[in-house]
Amino acid sequence: MGAAFQALSLPGVMLWGLVFFGGLYLSFGAITWLLTQRVLPALGIGRVLDPRPVRAEQWRREFTQSGLSVLIFGLGMVFPWGLLQLGWARLAVDAGGWQIAAEILVLAVWNDVHFWINHRLLHTKLLRRFHGPHHRSVVTTPFSTYSFHPIEALMLGNVILWPMLVHDFSFWSLASVPVFSLFFNCIGHANYDFVTRVSYGHWFAASRRHHLHHAAHAGNYGFQFTFMDRLFGTRLPADAADVQLEAFRRKQATQGPGA
Repeated sequence: MGAAFQALSLPGVMLWGLVFFGGLYLSFGAITWLLTQRVLPALGIGRVLDPRPVRAEQWRREFTQSGLSVLIFGLGMVFPWGLLQLGWARLAVDAGGWQIAAEILVLAVWNDVHFWINHRLLHTKLLRRFHGPHHRSVVTTPFSTYSFHPIEALMLGNVILWPMLVHDFSFWSLASVPVFSLFFNCIGHANYDFVTRVSYGHWFAASRRHHLHHAAHAGNYGFQFTFMDRLFGTRLPADAADVQLEAFRRKQATQGPGA
């Protein structure tokens, strides 16, 4: 597969990238939405994190911004392809299963480090205007995952370029990055606590932590893991959004569901 990717023409790489990222976004988003809105509640598994409604304007905005991000990520496949064409990077041809598994683990850790650094930068005074469009989704949905400003999409979309310059990865290891990245992103933006019995700091509580990031903003800059927020002291307390949510519940109780 790696050889086939390298043999693609420039337009072929762009088309492949658009189909790949567009397909991932729509399929993962739809499956996560179905699970959290229909299947899991019917089975009594998990719970909704933020009960506030999602307005029609948010849906339109998320799909519009996500479409632009898919365009950037898809067309951006010319950059890893270009590194291979220029000989600045190479693919491991005969990588075995254990090597691929080890590479995916390393890339998963790198993905979290890369995300934390860029996410923290996007919350600085210099760059936060580029992160604002994503944070307009206070109550997140699985389709919030790619709802970025183009600058943010460019910052997050270069995650595999740096590793390619220092190691010859398998094609499958590199291709796994957007797959597990979007999977974890859909989970984090699902507004759903999938495993209620685990502690707030558990890997499986990532949706709780990212829900709080959208509700309270300053903190929880990490991705799936917690080590970067622990290291730099940026983890939000588990009750960071209690004031906002309790105010909404009181309003609902006094004014009714349509308030």
